[in-house]
Amino acid sequence: MNSHSPLRSWLGVSAITASLFVFLTTELMPIGLLTPLSTSLGISVGVAGLMVTLQGVSAGLGVPFIVAWSRRVNRRVLLSVLLAILALGNLVTAMSPNYAVILTTRLIMGFASGVFWAIGVSMAMRLVPERHASRAAAVVMSGISIATVVGIPLGTILESLTDWRTTFLIWAGLSLVVFAAVTALIPSLPSANAVSVKEVFGLPRRNVPLRMVLVTVVLFVLGHFGAYTFVRPYLEQSASAGPAFITVVLIIFGVGGAIGNFVAGYTVGRSLRGSFLAGCAGLVASMLLLLVAGSTQIGAIAALVLWGLSFGVVQLSQVNMTQAAAPETFEAAMSLNTMAYNTSIALGALFGGLFADHVGVTSVVWFGVALTAASLLLTAATGRGPATRVHDRVTSDV
Repeated sequence: MNSHSPLRSWLGVSAITASLFVFLTTELMPIGLLTPLSTSLGISVGVAGLMVTLQGVSAGLGVPFIVAWSRRVNRRVLLSVLLAILALGNLVTAMSPNYAVILTTRLIMGFASGVFWAIGVSMAMRLVPERHASRAAAVVMSGISIATVVGIPLGTILESLTDWRTTFLIWAGLSLVVFAAVTALIPSLPSANAVSVKEVFGLPRRNVPLRMVLVTVVLFVLGHFGAYTFVRPYLEQSASAGPAFITVVLIIFGVGGAIGNFVAGYTVGRSLRGSFLAGCAGLVASMLLLLVAGSTQIGAIAALVLWGLSFGVVQLSQVNMTQAAAPETFEAAMSLNTMAYNTSIALGALFGGLFADHVGVTSVVWFGVALTAASLLLTAATGRGPATRVHDRVTSDV
C-alpha cells in the first residue's frame, strides 16, 4: 500500500513519465535526423538507421538479464543510474569523432533504455494507490506521445537551427534535469516481484496468453518501426517534403498518438482485445493511405493522423495485455515485452534500411503493411483469451 502523499506520488509518476520522454526521444531522434546525419558522416540513409537498430538490439537482448541480476537493487537507485548513463551517452554522441564511436555509444545506451522500459511502468503503478494503478500506467505511457509530439520534432527543429551534434548535447543536459527530478521526487522503492533469469525465460513456456502477446508485439512493432523509421526519406521522395513540413507531420503524428493513448485509456477496460484490433486495423489503413495519397501534403497529413491515433491505441493496449497475462510477475513479463519490442525496433529499422537502400523507400511502407496486418490477423484468429478476461477483472477494481 502506498504510504506517501498523493501529491508526491503523482509528482513521482510525472518524473517517470519525463524519464520515458528522454529515453524514447534519444532512441528515436535519429528518425528525424537521418538525412543530415547521413550527409554529415558520409554514410547512406540505411546505414544511418543503424543508430536505431543497435540501440534496439542491446535494449532488447540485454534487459531480461539485467533486470533479473538487479532484482535486489532499489528501483529509484536503478533508475537514477540509468538516467546518468543516458546523459553521458548523449554527451559522447555529440562529441564523437566518427560513426563507429556513435554506434558503440548507442549500443551501451540501449542497455539502459531497455531496463527503463522494463521497470518504469511498474514503478509508477507502485507509487499510487492500487485503484489508480492503471491510470498511472496510462500517464507514463503518455510520455510516448509527448516524445513524438514535442521531442522528435523539437530535435528536428534544433538540428535545422544548429546541427545534430548540438541537438544531442542539449538532450544530455535534459537527461541530467530528469535525473535530478527522479532523485528528488521518487521515494525509495525496494525491488518487488522480480525473479531470476531462469524464471524470466520460463514465463512464456508456462504462460500461453503471455506468449501470444509477445508474438503480436513482435509483428506490429516490426511493421510500425520498419516503416516509421524511414518516414522522412519517404516524404522527401514522394511529396518533395522539406524540413518544415516533415516537422509538422511528425508533430501531427504525435498529437494523434496522444489522442489515441487517451482514448485507449477508456476503451481497454471495456474491450482490451477490441482496442488492440482496432489499433492494428488503423495502422494497416494508415500505411495504405500513405502509399495511395502520400504524394500530396493533405494525403500525407491524413495518413500520419490516422497512424498516430492507431499507434497510441495499440501501444497502451499491448502494455495492458502484458499486465493482464502476467499480473503476479509483471516486471519480469515487461522485461520480456521490452526484449521483444526493442529487438523488433532494431530488426524493423535494419530490414527497413535494407529495403530502402536496395529496393526503395516505398517498399519499406509495404513491409509495414504486411507485418501489422499479420499482427491483426493473428489477434483476430486467436479469439478472446485468458489475458483479456484477467484484465477485465483487474480494471473492474480500478
